[in-house]
Amino acid sequence: MVLLEFSMSPLGKGESVGKYVSRSLDIIDKSGVDYRLNPMGTVLEGDWNDVFTVVRQCFERMRKDCNRISCTIKVDYRKGHSGRLSSKVASVEKHLKRKVRV
Repeated sequence: MVLLEFSMSPLGKGESVGKYVSRSLDIIDKSGVDYRLNPMGTVLEGDWNDVFTVVRQCFERMRKDCNRISCTIKVDYRKGHSGRLSSKVASVEKHLKRKVRV
């Protein structure tokens, strides 16, 4: 399973790009891939092909009306492990012996 964190935003569209980001989140949400939105990007969990398909769909949608796009992608593959969107946080909480903000 893969955890993939990405951030994609258009350049040259002003300071607020929430309109464009929300279109990507709509694609992500409808994909069925497990995800977590955070203030700086989105983390997807799933099969390599599935998560990269979602990123490609977000890119294809954004490039329809954006001439320049900035995208960062970070990938963590771990064979045989799933549910890491929650379990990685739970592991840290276990060591701290308290809940953390997510």
